[in-house]
Amino acid sequence: MAKWDADSAAEFRRRYGKSSHELGTTGGNASCPDIWELDNGDVAVIGTDLTSEYRDRLPEGVSVDPGESLVIIPRSTILAAKVDIPDE
Repeated sequence: MAKWDADSAAEFRRRYGKSSHELGTTGGNASCPDIWELDNGDVAVIGTDLTSEYRDRLPEGVSVDPGESLVIIPRSTILAAKVDIPDE
């Protein structure tokens, strides 16, 4: 299997689930957290970067490599997205 690399040229295609305003997880003009499918099929997740807070508590065999971030989103965001995530 080939190594996966994120494609920074991919464009946003559609939101998975409901917006953070619809879910009541943000206020004002803020628009995160959010989950989006990109036009190449990859998924973009917008949330709170807690990489440094979790780095020393990661489970065995899990790492956050340079250039990566551990992002936290509310349970309601992922549950709302479930209906839009394809099975394949």
